[in-house]
Amino acid sequence: MDLATFLVQCLNAVQYGLLLFLLASGLTLIFGIMGVINLAHGSFYMLGAYLAFALSPLFGNHFLSMLLTGMVLAAVFGYALEWLFFSYLYQRDHLQQVLMTYGLILVFEELRSMLVGNDVHGVPIPAWLSGSFSLGGIMQYPWYRLFASAACIVLAVALYVVVNRTRLGMMIRAGASNRDMVRGLGIDIRRLYRVVFAAGVALAALAGMIAAPMASVYPNMGASVLIICFVVVVIGGIGSITGALVASLLVGFVDTFGKVFFADLAGLGIYVLMALVLIWRPEGLMGRRA
Repeated sequence: MDLATFLVQCLNAVQYGLLLFLLASGLTLIFGIMGVINLAHGSFYMLGAYLAFALSPLFGNHFLSMLLTGMVLAAVFGYALEWLFFSYLYQRDHLQQVLMTYGLILVFEELRSMLVGNDVHGVPIPAWLSGSFSLGGIMQYPWYRLFASAACIVLAVALYVVVNRTRLGMMIRAGASNRDMVRGLGIDIRRLYRVVFAAGVALAALAGMIAAPMASVYPNMGASVLIICFVVVVIGGIGSITGALVASLLVGFVDTFGKVFFADLAGLGIYVLMALVLIWRPEGLMGRRA
């Protein structure tokens, strides 16, 4: 492998890892902080992809406006969904959470089939992000993939600032540690969870909107990312945003270079990584020790 090819694969690994972080961070908020096993998280990723397909003809080359509009719509949807369904799950066991969220997967898939059919759709890359730049004088790398990485970095920094440097983030972290104490201090924990859930849905939908021009839009696309998201959350440590970022980048490199060097065994790489991490640190890379 020459240097240019190696650099391209590194960029692909970082881009995939950052996009995976954007998706997994939403699951970290919902699963790690709220304690809900949300099997429907992949459906929110699919929702974002289909939002990109529906909104792209309306916004044309105003891609950033489309992303912002899609995030707002997804957050409103997540807020309503938490109020209607998920708010009843916090005091119930994990089996009921799994059953209800799996039922939501079936509902979302049926609605998707009724509204847009079962065809594969493409989302055009905006003109200002089309084309590629030279890498090493031989290889070409698409501008859109570089934009996707930059957008994910901006969102990662913003998420870190919100969680660690704001009053809302302080309440979220406190609610994750001791929700009864937070409730005793007069904070409306249900409204706080509603905001957290809406943010998780918005992040997953944004990941789907960014990925749509690269990976197309197709039925059951959420199922392909759900297990990997749980792998990232487990490797990084349940409830840790920083751990999700580190784990996403590790998974990105293992998966990308595994496909290059061990194509027949590439699918096993991330699960071997998870097993090794859990043997070394059962609570995950950034998880709390018991």
